[in-house]
Amino acid sequence: MAFALRRRGSSKFERAADGSMTLIEHIRELRDRLFRASIGIVVGFGLGIWLARPVRSLLQEPYCQLDGSVVDGKCQFTQLGPADVLLLDLKIALWVGLIIAAPVWLYQLWAFIAPGLHRHERKYAYIFTALAAPLFAAGAVLAFFVVSKGLEFLVGIAGEDVANTLEITRYISFVTNMILMFGVAFEFPLIVLMLNFVGLVSGRKMLGWWRIAVFIFFLFAAIVTPTPDPFGMTALAICLCALYFAAVGVAMLNDRRRGRGREIYAGLDDDEVSPLDTEPEPVTAGGRVDASEPITGPEPVAAPQPIERRYDDMT
Repeated sequence: MAFALRRRGSSKFERAADGSMTLIEHIRELRDRLFRASIGIVVGFGLGIWLARPVRSLLQEPYCQLDGSVVDGKCQFTQLGPADVLLLDLKIALWVGLIIAAPVWLYQLWAFIAPGLHRHERKYAYIFTALAAPLFAAGAVLAFFVVSKGLEFLVGIAGEDVANTLEITRYISFVTNMILMFGVAFEFPLIVLMLNFVGLVSGRKMLGWWRIAVFIFFLFAAIVTPTPDPFGMTALAICLCALYFAAVGVAMLNDRRRGRGREIYAGLDDDEVSPLDTEPEPVTAGGRVDASEPITGPEPVAAPQPIERRYDDMT
């Protein structure tokens, strides 16, 4: 009875953490959390429909600031299909709804997986989550700035004999893809820190890779930036390099805090032979082994009695 009362007073988090929750209860909890996350996304989608037009106007702003894009006081785009703008607004509303409902569905996801993590692992997850959103937002702002500068080159290279009225869905997809790529690229330092915190890579080793990292950053920036001018490529590459070196600095502080790098082979180069102890150890004589006592023979086995003599009168 006391055990039942104790379990009844325990929360779902405690029961899932100590393993007392059954499989059916886990499945029911997953169903409930998926339902709550879906409700949050539906509510966010409703708000996204209301915000779809202002968000679309914000995404159109880089093109509308160019010369020749405004006709009769209005920024002109082309619509190929009769329902293209409607479908585009629904797509924007879904993305906006996911962003608005992110605290809800992220909490439901975290509440389901957190009981399976240790306390220090949950602490690291809080830190990484708190850093992921600002880094993604910084990448999105930089992408919007690069697109604003890059469109001027891309539209101007067509010449005066080509009309620059852009198709609305392809233009919005171009801007959103740039924002997504830049935002994901800014999450790279978190991956570096995660590898260091779990003990796979040390800060000293990551510092030794700085030439390769800088080359990869400039190569990635040259591929994803929309213009061949060095301005956008350099802006993205410098930001990624700065974030990488900041992550390396945090990793080296973490290594110093944990005492890494003090092993016996820490001060050796990769091509240096580790020190070996070649001094022979003296061999001493073994101790005297006494003779074992003789083994006695087995005792004789009594012959079995007849069946009628094994039991008394009561049995």
